[in-house]
Amino acid sequence: MPGKYKIDTHCVVEYDDQVSTKPHILPIYATSSFEMEGMDEAAEIFKGKNPGHVYGRYGNPTIDTTAKKIADLEGFGLGISAYAFMTSSGMSAISVLVQSILKSGSVIITQEDLYGGTTELFKTVFSQFNITTSQIDLNNHELLEQLLKKDAIPKVVYIETPSNPVCTCIDIEKVVTLCKKYDVMTIVDNTFCTPMIQQPFGLGADFIIHSTTKYLNGHGNSIAGVIVGHKENYRASIGKFLKLIGATCNPFDAWLVYNGLKTLGLRMERHSLNAKTLADYLNSHPKINNVNYVGLPNHKGYEIAKKQMKMSGGMLSFEVKGGFLAAKKMMNALRLATYAPTLGDVNTLVLHPRTSSHLNVNPEICEKNGITEGLIRVSVGIENISDIIRDFSEALEKI
Repeated sequence: MPGKYKIDTHCVVEYDDQVSTKPHILPIYATSSFEMEGMDEAAEIFKGKNPGHVYGRYGNPTIDTTAKKIADLEGFGLGISAYAFMTSSGMSAISVLVQSILKSGSVIITQEDLYGGTTELFKTVFSQFNITTSQIDLNNHELLEQLLKKDAIPKVVYIETPSNPVCTCIDIEKVVTLCKKYDVMTIVDNTFCTPMIQQPFGLGADFIIHSTTKYLNGHGNSIAGVIVGHKENYRASIGKFLKLIGATCNPFDAWLVYNGLKTLGLRMERHSLNAKTLADYLNSHPKINNVNYVGLPNHKGYEIAKKQMKMSGGMLSFEVKGGFLAAKKMMNALRLATYAPTLGDVNTLVLHPRTSSHLNVNPEICEKNGITEGLIRVSVGIENISDIIRDFSEALEKI
């Protein structure tokens, strides 16, 4: 090639990849587009007759490989061939999936104690497209069936279990059984559990979403989401909607998730063990009204959790006596735990839902569902549990 072009042109010319052996770690394909041999090949790929990467918004090897790994984990051991699409965030995963399977006039049936951002998305954004939301107790199966059979309009049931932040457990299998009776699809947010703890496809769910920002990545250094499905008749429509909306993931964030997945099994075991130990400690503390953790026998979702979860997970919340001021004093006194609006990182994180994640949710709905002014959410990390307990113990002394 040297001597073929002028030197300034030579600066621009793309060189062939000099890799001689297979890389040990998945590379980051930091390219916006892919080179094709000519018009014939390009036409075949764009028509969908031949596979191939053409443009980053349509697909990228780093992103596609990460998506495949997540799909395989969700379908692992179930005899299910799952597929996945990575998105720019967990919220975009919800948005793309719901909008690609529903239309104007459709109804989303879900629970009241959802993550605040999801509630806002459903109530504020989707309502503009005439997609309405009904929020009920999804474990009230009689009421759920009444809504499922009411009117012959497209519906979807959206499940978040355990819920954010009070850890309500929804019986996925029972809800799915009712939904199938009325040909209604189900979506499960599996962010809190990951496939290491809970596999909704094995309980009959149609779709799974994750904010991969959380446990799947585990290190707080990327933002992305994923849609996982196993019904082939929806695969093309979801992919097309994602491409047209442009809410696709980027290669670097996908690569970070891919590497985070390698320690997922180890991390979820440690998160669960630490969370159970902390929950037991908090549950007996005189300055705490109640602890929400599915691994505690007195938790209302304990039996459901035992049935559909392999471990109890790393998320809990608790209500301090004294309400908002007591919660503020305690949280400000923490030294090891970090106040941060996320979860699923290796380090312990705390959040006050009423002034952050649920700030724009109706206060009456919050109070009804136990999201009080004194409630603190904890994403229990993988630090030494004695250090975590000492941090909370010393902070509680400040109340």
